[in-house]
Amino acid sequence: MSLNNKQIRFLRAQAHSMKPVVLIGSAGLTDNVINEINQALDDHELIKVRVNAEDRDKKSKMIDSIIRQTECIHIQTIGHIGIFYRQNKKNPVIEFPKT
Repeated sequence: MSLNNKQIRFLRAQAHSMKPVVLIGSAGLTDNVINEINQALDDHELIKVRVNAEDRDKKSKMIDSIIRQTECIHIQTIGHIGIFYRQNKKNPVIEFPKT
């Protein structure tokens, strides 16, 4: 699935007031963390993840790994917070405004 710029702006606005639902700690990106991200994406579609990495390179690699393993779309990263979206095929939660 790909999103246009208007949809991305809409999702960023929706995520603005959200708190991170998954925190990646010192253990890094484990299978349990990926499972939690998958579950959160199934439930909410749009989530924030706090990536506590030592440097930008490690943070970027973790974000790439999240995208690859969960098949989600990376909306934005600000500091240590990444915003991710994956549409729930069975029960969509987020409805995009008509263009």
